[in-house]
Amino acid sequence: MNPAGDASATPVLDVRLVAPVLAVWAVTLLGLYTGWPIVTATVFAAILCGALATYLTATGRIRRRTVARVVLAALAVVAGSGAAVGARMWAVDRHPVAAAAEEGSWATVVLVPSDDPRRIRAAAFDGTDRVRVPARLEHVTVAGLSMDAGGSVVVFAPAESWSELLPGQAITARGRLATHTGPGTEVALLRTENPPVAVGPPPVWQRWAGTVRERLAEAASAVLPPDRAGLLPGLVVGDTRASTEDVREDFRVAGLAHLTAVSGANVSIVLGAVLLLVRAAGLGPRAGTVLAATALIAFVIVVRPSASVVRAAAMGAIGLLAFVTGRERQALPALCAAVGVLLVLMPDLAVDVGFALSVSATAGLIVAAPPVVARLVESGWPRPVAEVTAMSLVACAVTAPLVAAVSGAVSVVSVVANVLVAPVLAPLTVLGSLVAVAATVLPWAGEVLARGTDPMLWWLITVADRAASLPSAELEVPDGPRGALITAVLVAATWSVIRYRRARVVAVVVAVAVASVWLPVRLLRPAWPGADWVFVACDVGQGDALVLAAGNGRAVVVDTGAEPEPVDRCLRRMRIREVALLVLSHPHADHVGGVRGVLTGRSVGAVVIGAGAASHEAGAEALSPATDAGVPVREVGAGTVLRADELELEILGPSGHTAGRSANDASLVLAAETAVGRILLPGDAEESALDALLRSGADLRAEVLKMPHHGSRTTPEHFLTAVRPRVAVISAGRDNIYGHPHPEIVSVLDEIGARVLRTDLHGDVAVVRTGSGAAAVVSEVRGTIEP
Repeated sequence: MNPAGDASATPVLDVRLVAPVLAVWAVTLLGLYTGWPIVTATVFAAILCGALATYLTATGRIRRRTVARVVLAALAVVAGSGAAVGARMWAVDRHPVAAAAEEGSWATVVLVPSDDPRRIRAAAFDGTDRVRVPARLEHVTVAGLSMDAGGSVVVFAPAESWSELLPGQAITARGRLATHTGPGTEVALLRTENPPVAVGPPPVWQRWAGTVRERLAEAASAVLPPDRAGLLPGLVVGDTRASTEDVREDFRVAGLAHLTAVSGANVSIVLGAVLLLVRAAGLGPRAGTVLAATALIAFVIVVRPSASVVRAAAMGAIGLLAFVTGRERQALPALCAAVGVLLVLMPDLAVDVGFALSVSATAGLIVAAPPVVARLVESGWPRPVAEVTAMSLVACAVTAPLVAAVSGAVSVVSVVANVLVAPVLAPLTVLGSLVAVAATVLPWAGEVLARGTDPMLWWLITVADRAASLPSAELEVPDGPRGALITAVLVAATWSVIRYRRARVVAVVVAVAVASVWLPVRLLRPAWPGADWVFVACDVGQGDALVLAAGNGRAVVVDTGAEPEPVDRCLRRMRIREVALLVLSHPHADHVGGVRGVLTGRSVGAVVIGAGAASHEAGAEALSPATDAGVPVREVGAGTVLRADELELEILGPSGHTAGRSANDASLVLAAETAVGRILLPGDAEESALDALLRSGADLRAEVLKMPHHGSRTTPEHFLTAVRPRVAVISAGRDNIYGHPHPEIVSVLDEIGARVLRTDLHGDVAVVRTGSGAAAVVSEVRGTIEP
């Protein structure tokens, strides 16, 4: 290995320093799938201490015989980190609000938002947009008791009355408490349907930050096209409220989504620009440090000092330190120290995906980027091109397994896309920051500067659009640990092929062998779920998207989920190009928000809705893409029979008049006669609507039942007994905030002998025709289940 002080030596990748990156992957998966901050934070701290010890021994800073002392010191740090996080978790478990949340109690709370309200379409079940507001508790009145209480909560509230709130405002609100089941240290969830009872003034600095963000958005929208006007605030201050859906999706597929969230790169660019100005002005190091620190504090306040922003500031400062000092290896101890402190102060970071991605990317750049740059330069690459390529390649490689675990997809074009946009990122970030400052003082000056960002924004959007539109731009893999392992193996194999000549020869032989088998199978055999599929419940998160085979390669789609991308991906995987009918059971966002995804690249014969659904705000919004595309819309009611090729659908409900009913109880209830028997699809119908169906005398017996309302406890036991399905399919989102499906409902299904399949556990679920009748299969290929 090269001596640490030999500046002329070519950097070499020390495999011992790669271990911490691999360990971060494993620990992140542990945190995501267990939700144990205390365990993850402790192991995280152990990894970081191990990384520091490895660095010191690998670079010759300490002798091997002193490793025992380092290990003892590391154990002390680990114990301290575990104790700190453990104390926080102990306080959360015994918090009085947590106990009240288990009982679903109503409470009046005084809280302070810690971040801006974020719109969440998937939660808009009553047809109105809602927001998610993380907040800090100050005071709570519950069950007749009034007390001062700390701790964090998450509020779900109507967007109309909550979206303009600023961090730091003292808010009084009343709502219903619910248990927080996801990872993190939140003591409870608070759901409210009403505006805040009282709202206090925000702090001066938050009011200033809100003005900066608002003026930046106004300057951009005044002179730029909508897609670019929505992108600029996201790039500069992380404000994605005006970002268009198409741009967000293109950036995701192209591997550029990190640009629309404030990251360490933003901090590095801003601080780098400040330091350049300091040097140009001839100021001393002390003045430069003060100005850089002031700029960093102002930047963090404007983009909001949430956990992700604080993490980005720490990582960006570390990256800038490594760049300015020219001693990249000194950054690893700094990274370990910074992350250790952040974990103690913010235990929730231990189960935060963004935190893990940032740590992995930064560690990868510190450890692996210098040797890659050196190798490329030796091969004749210009140094600027080599540096940009190496950074993109390393960052994508070390984060790909985590991205795969979370999203179930990996962008194949991300390296090229990031290299292409790299030249404009620094000038765009600096100019965008100047737009924000100028627009705050002189709005017209901000608009003039905003025009200068137009060509660079055009280039970003063009690269994202072209990259995302390429065939197979995104590789689908299983989500969870299995997908992370598969992606890690692919990354390691690719690295070996690039590095070693013998590996390239082996890779060519393997590729030819695989292609000779895979291509004929791919061409001659249909994609999952096979040629004899009858019914598929697509995994679209918290929502419904159901597909029925109509014959002749066509399908009937019932509901679309909340977003276009998941249902589009499911239909593409099934190779569905023609949709005979698109049935929307009721106008709630988690059932109709993805209409555009069904229409994309497919012909749709007609859209079928319930009586009065078009007059609903969410219904009208969902139908807009269909009417714009010239697709006819048909209203139906109980007794209607729909035919699509070989498939027959009977509308069983809603039974009786729907006036005054909730949208859930006005859901269309469909029964499909198929080759594997009867399939019952009751939408989100709840107890009163299901009881009305039973009283109507309709034949509800079915071999397959799509559980009403995602398996909530609003389904009466006598309804399930009347249907008595052999297979019960529950469409729900993983770790959803509503607790779907309810354990009591799952127990009832088990008692009546139904085979329970869940999209939150099994991904896409299919019912297929077999020689002996029917079988259920899941997309994660966990086996075939004979009901």
